[in-house]
Amino acid sequence: MSKKTVAILGAVTAAVAANAAPAFAEDNEKCFGVSLAGQNDCAAGPGTTCAGSSTVDYQGNAWKLVPAGTCETMEITDADGKKHMGSLAATEMNLPG
Repeated sequence: MSKKTVAILGAVTAAVAANAAPAFAEDNEKCFGVSLAGQNDCAAGPGTTCAGSSTVDYQGNAWKLVPAGTCETMEITDADGKKHMGSLAATEMNLPG
């Protein structure tokens, strides 16, 4: 393969990747209070630093990416048998001590 062909393939790959990212972002939303301890997708407030840093189940300031339009319909039952819904914004529910 020539250097020119490799350069063209690289440019096409970069263009495809750039166009795929926004579609992925549009298909998902951040949903707070639905991840188990250590399974959040990224930082959301005090007590979290990045992915996998939540310390309690259903921590209200830790989020998980979920399919768009599903967050507020997610019903969670915590260890105490208490039911709550996912939230599009951080909450004060189940924050670490």
